[in-house]
Amino acid sequence: MMIIAELFFQSLLLMLALPAAYLLLSTVAAYFFKKECAAANGFLNIGVVIPAHNEEEGIVRTVEGVFACDYPANRLEVYVIADNCSDATALHARAAGANVFERSDTVNRGKGQALDWFLKNRRESYRHTDAITIIDADVAPERGYLREISLSLSQPEIHSVQAYNGVSNPGAGWRPALIDAAFNVFNHLRMAGTFRLSGTAVLKGNGMAFSTELLERYGWPCHSIVEDMEFTLRLLQDGVNVHYNPDAIVRSEMVTSGKSASSQRSRWEGGRFMLVRKMTGPLLRLFAEKGRIRFLYALLELAVPPLSLLVMLFAFATAGSLLLLKSEWIMLATSFWLILVFYVVSGQIQRRAPLSTWLYLATAPLYVLWKIPLYAAMVLRKKSTAWVRTTRESEVKEKKP
Repeated sequence: MMIIAELFFQSLLLMLALPAAYLLLSTVAAYFFKKECAAANGFLNIGVVIPAHNEEEGIVRTVEGVFACDYPANRLEVYVIADNCSDATALHARAAGANVFERSDTVNRGKGQALDWFLKNRRESYRHTDAITIIDADVAPERGYLREISLSLSQPEIHSVQAYNGVSNPGAGWRPALIDAAFNVFNHLRMAGTFRLSGTAVLKGNGMAFSTELLERYGWPCHSIVEDMEFTLRLLQDGVNVHYNPDAIVRSEMVTSGKSASSQRSRWEGGRFMLVRKMTGPLLRLFAEKGRIRFLYALLELAVPPLSLLVMLFAFATAGSLLLLKSEWIMLATSFWLILVFYVVSGQIQRRAPLSTWLYLATAPLYVLWKIPLYAAMVLRKKSTAWVRTTRESEVKEKKP
């Protein structure tokens, strides 16, 4: 029995060496990343598309935030897709100056479906634009966001770009602060490192931008919970690179309540695991057929577990090695933790994280413990593809006595 346990932990350590090595490689590569800006900013005609489902509370702030960007007003249009709304989202968006398109389809529900409907059925509305950027209905774009999107898409070789997606309230509590730290790593360091290694990054759903010609050709063909990552892989298969601009910044408010945060994280990560199962075979086939290592990078980027799950696995493997294995295996487990610290700290350094985020990193064990029942529920719960709206932080505060 002891021999079987030793073999199990040795095998686990060897399997974990792959994601650990990938994190180390990505971290080092991120330090060498530079955004492309060889050509001058063409100040493109930009359409900002905002898919919204029952967002009457925050849609005005988001639309006004777009108009407040430092960008020529005559080169900007805002389009709000009021998708299956039962509130006053459409009315409020129009009052804020947006072009509103109302969609009612209770069968084909979802963000991807709403985008596909708009791009295929409302072409005359956006045909005069050069570029389209897609943001969520609860975000705050920084003033230079549209200038940076225009700069990226003014480069002749760039047809798709992803902005940095950050947190607007990192000082509101330990959950937003730790999500801010995770975003600094996952939405910046990994993006920069992956692009430096493979020449393409990953779409994040929020702060995506494309040439209008590309979206006229594709529409939005991916309709899963993680339609952004699915579209990334579709573009990768077709040879279209996703570029990364860390100076184009949108920020979202993260919830502080456990219930709302659990709902949000379980949908994101559950959809990711679903896509790993779906895309592992096709990516391996593409690598075998074309011999291009970028397909392996894409698979690793997709398959590396979320940070909290990786910490759980590292902790479990370390405990087993300390109890059952020899010193060389313990050294391997120790190297995982050194890589993890280098990885997390580098993300905060590169994004110049605020002091509150650094201080709240000490509460990371609480975050990991909070995620354990979340992962258990994801395994047991029936999967759903519906567009589930996350309760906003402002709404949580309003409900408190």
